[in-house]
Amino acid sequence: MLQKQLKTEFLSPALPEETETAEMQSKMPPVGVEDFDKANWNDPFQVSHYAMDIFNYLKAREAEFPIDDYMKRQVHLSKWMRTLLVDWMVEVQETFELRHETLYLAVKMVDLFLCKVVINKDKLQLLGASALFIACKFEECTPPLIEDFLNICDGAYKHEELIHLEKCTLRTIDYDLGIPLSYRFLRRYARCAKIAIPTLTLARYILELSLMDYDTIAFSDSKMAAAALFIALRLVGEEEAWNATLEYYSGYKLMDFGEIVPVLNEGLHRKPEGTIKTIRSKYSCKIFHEVAKVALMPTEELFENNLDLASYSMSAPINTLKNAEGGGDAS
Repeated sequence: MLQKQLKTEFLSPALPEETETAEMQSKMPPVGVEDFDKANWNDPFQVSHYAMDIFNYLKAREAEFPIDDYMKRQVHLSKWMRTLLVDWMVEVQETFELRHETLYLAVKMVDLFLCKVVINKDKLQLLGASALFIACKFEECTPPLIEDFLNICDGAYKHEELIHLEKCTLRTIDYDLGIPLSYRFLRRYARCAKIAIPTLTLARYILELSLMDYDTIAFSDSKMAAAALFIALRLVGEEEAWNATLEYYSGYKLMDFGEIVPVLNEGLHRKPEGTIKTIRSKYSCKIFHEVAKVALMPTEELFENNLDLASYSMSAPINTLKNAEGGGDAS
């Protein structure tokens, strides 16, 4: 009896075509939403069979990497010091022509580390260099050498110090580098909705600018990506920016990430302080479609025809709506 059952279940599988058809039907989007993954179903490099599962898994993992208001414990550091560090890390990313994922992963490691370990301010740049060094090994095909990172720190640290903090950082984050990154979510959303490259670049600018903003560290990465893309779509003139396609592939309605929009928009309106102009200068170049020069909107106008603020109470301070209205351009 057992042999007969095994033969029936394992030796007579469904035909590949039948299995594939059933799998596609089980993942079909709702009516009116284009099936982006279907077009690439037979391309193994697109992993269309697993794309939705992968990003749902990443969303589920976000809760495993909580970041709290750690500056209360970092008695030797300040929010401004963190801003300076991230600005420097962006410079390093440009200098070494690193992937954007490398930058985002490194910043995430810095925040996760500072949640658990109190450090002196003279070690903050070393932490940034160590995080970038680790992220390069994880993301880059040809990562820079350790000597490159020592040189970029102007010889302030020794080889042994960088290696020691690299080990300490990995132990602190429990050697888990599979951290969900807002940049990956943004690329997925934009691809599925077939967003134009200049608009995607604008969303990337908004998201990258937020890396320096301490007020964003506790937000969900998948929601951060959604908020950045929503703002970008509104700034380029999309009346109803968050459509059914974006709702389906992101898994979010506008009200799910509405609290993040004022925070990101306030960052866009904020005038750069001192020498903190790396990201704005980077995205003011023609290669990045000069998106940093785009005309901005007050937050209430961003939500116009998209979300009724009178019937929706956001947990983030609504005063940011008023604060953002007083801003100028982004240059």
